[in-house]
Amino acid sequence: MSNISKITKFTDLNAWQEAHKLVVAIYKITKGFPKEELFGLVSQMRRSAVSITSNLAEGFGRQGQADKKQFYIVARGSVTELQNQMLICHDVGIISAKSFSGLSDQSVIVHKLIVGLIKSMERGK
Repeated sequence: MSNISKITKFTDLNAWQEAHKLVVAIYKITKGFPKEELFGLVSQMRRSAVSITSNLAEGFGRQGQADKKQFYIVARGSVTELQNQMLICHDVGIISAKSFSGLSDQSVIVHKLIVGLIKSMERGK
């Protein structure tokens, strides 16, 4: 009997699980942002983070390989967008170097997992 469990739902994807951790972290850290950023960086960062998990979920639910891959590519783009926003927050002093480092590390994990998903689809052709 194999120890490898079958992926039957989007929440089984390692990429989604790690991205979900990132979403939760973004929501927690943005709670402490200045009020003037509520409709700026807070809103934008939360949308970017949610977009990652949403596109992974939607891609998982698609039938065609090309369709799946496109959603995973969009998720990868959302990670990169979020990384830019985190860098801005760090550079303008909204988040500490320690907070930035933790978020950055998690975003790199998510990016690598999504790239792996995309590459596995390309190999599967």
